[in-house]
Amino acid sequence: MPIHQPQQLTDVRPDRTGVQQAEAALVEHYPRLVRLAYVVLPPALGRHRRVLAAHALVQRALPPAGSSVRSPRVPAQSRRSDAPAGAEPAPGAGQDRGPSGAAYAWMRLRVLRAALAHERRPRWWPGRLPAPAALRPTVPVVWGLRLFPRAGGVDELALDRALSTVPGPVRAAFALELLEGLDERAARTLLAEAEVVDPAGALRRAARLGRPDRAGAQAMLRSGEFDPCTVQTRPSDLLRRRHRVRAVAVAAALCVVAGGLAVAVEEGTRGGDRTPAGVFAPVLDPAELMRTAAEQWADTSRVDFTAWPARGGRTDDDGLLGRALRAWAGPPESVRVSTTPGTVAVPPAQPPRLLFAGEVDGAAVVLFHDGGVRVVRYAEPLSGSGGAALDFARTDDADVTTGAAVVVSRTGDSARFLLAPWIDGTTTRDLLAPDTPGRPLEVGPDGITAAVDRPAAGGGCDSWPVLQLRSSERIVENHAFLLTDLGDLAPAHLTYTPKPGRGAPARQPREATGTDALLAWARTACSLRTLAGSGVRAVNNWAFAEQRLPEGGASASWLCTRADTWRGPGRVLVQFLGPAASPTDPAAVVADRDDTALCSRFGQHVLAGTHWKAASGRWYVLAAGSRAVTRIEASGAVRGAAGGPTFAVRAPRDADVELTASLREGGTLAAVR
Repeated sequence: MPIHQPQQLTDVRPDRTGVQQAEAALVEHYPRLVRLAYVVLPPALGRHRRVLAAHALVQRALPPAGSSVRSPRVPAQSRRSDAPAGAEPAPGAGQDRGPSGAAYAWMRLRVLRAALAHERRPRWWPGRLPAPAALRPTVPVVWGLRLFPRAGGVDELALDRALSTVPGPVRAAFALELLEGLDERAARTLLAEAEVVDPAGALRRAARLGRPDRAGAQAMLRSGEFDPCTVQTRPSDLLRRRHRVRAVAVAAALCVVAGGLAVAVEEGTRGGDRTPAGVFAPVLDPAELMRTAAEQWADTSRVDFTAWPARGGRTDDDGLLGRALRAWAGPPESVRVSTTPGTVAVPPAQPPRLLFAGEVDGAAVVLFHDGGVRVVRYAEPLSGSGGAALDFARTDDADVTTGAAVVVSRTGDSARFLLAPWIDGTTTRDLLAPDTPGRPLEVGPDGITAAVDRPAAGGGCDSWPVLQLRSSERIVENHAFLLTDLGDLAPAHLTYTPKPGRGAPARQPREATGTDALLAWARTACSLRTLAGSGVRAVNNWAFAEQRLPEGGASASWLCTRADTWRGPGRVLVQFLGPAASPTDPAAVVADRDDTALCSRFGQHVLAGTHWKAASGRWYVLAAGSRAVTRIEASGAVRGAAGGPTFAVRAPRDADVELTASLREGGTLAAVR
């Protein structure tokens, strides 16, 4: 058992001597501090902005020489007793008693706080913009060039993507352990000093990153992929730069001409709203809307919302389109605005693409796509005194399936969808009736479906209607897939991953239209209600294990239901499918985890357990793991072990049992709860 030395607290004041020591530590360890900031900063900034932000944070961390502000007390950090072989000790690690080590520790804390602050935005602050503190003018500033760290291999890319799925405190804990070589206690103390709310929780989640090869993960963190001091350069978009320069010149001229004037915008029969300040006029002009040619979807390699043509009976109604654009740019109080999580409601930066304008279920509806990450729906009643509605949804990186439909109208317990132009076959089916074939669904000439029943939002769960669509063979994607309405503008794509055969490689998610997939979804569909309104992009059912039960050998299945959101984070439900009298008996949810990489490409190992009652009345603890699990052990109220990916042991009904598993490649795995 490692013996930890007592922490020594050192108080560094940024007087002239202290600032000189801090500057010396910064210069000596500048690459290490910048790399630490780069790993902790949000990957959503993009590699170029993250490189510049990392350098700016470190340079801004040095206090002014005349400052009289006392620094926080920084504990001496000890070397991790379980650090991977070859780990390089952090500067000052275990020797913070000297001024050099204390100065570095103090600078590291300031850099860590600043990097974590990038994710602490006010609720009203647009999600894709940096935090307000990061907007202060600072160096370095680069014009006309894009900076990128040297590209790594597949493993480095996978690690970077895994880091993008966890919050900043988890990235910070991961970096402190593997880059700085701190032990758990020292890292927890430093995270607390950096104002992390739950340092222990961040460390627990960080411990799951890079498993089972933590030494390999450390080597990747020290590679060129994560080195913002060794970068490559590329020019930025030259044409876009020219357009921006021209736009700035035109905008400056307009500001001079229009300065001090308030221009009223005539709205015809709907009354006049004022043009929102600061919005560039062409964005609000219906004549500037982008429109895709009707057949472009069949002759492009980008099959997403940018390939949708403008459809509907009012695509030339400039009055309706103008009201929709002005409501988007600055909605008045009479307009109800809703956004899916992670979606910003800021005005368009450029003329959006028109997808639809027409009349549906007593309302005039307009659908826009901003060309980047959002679909926007505007609806106003055709009669009566009701107000208009404006809905925003994330749709970045949509594809043939996730860009196949948008909800255009909801009335009561039904909804209508606008389908993508590449959809050739349209049916509906009930997930709770897996043996019943799909029923044809009528689609109008403008791509609007007949009314489709919506899944029940509460109460009983007697049916779960879904769309079963088939894409056109003209895009060489001639296959059927399922979409379900979870309350957002974009329906969620349902998939299924079967358990791999013995000795077979891991399988990829496939469309949930086969027999096994439909039987699995028949028992898990009702759990989708917990995902309503959370901006879900796709939900996959992964059959990760099959188990023979005690007392008779009946078979049970274990599923990991993973919901991926448009904004990135995922939610996981682990479900146990025991013997059932009906093919639609709901599965038992045995674990529920938010913001996790579990059951994805970046979290391929899973272990779960549950209590189960046999027909004899005796209770058991059951456990199952994914294909790489070679042994499962139980401790606590009941002890036992079994080789292989499944485990069963007699236990009282409420026995508190801890489950761990050994992996084929080495390392251990704790059960998800």
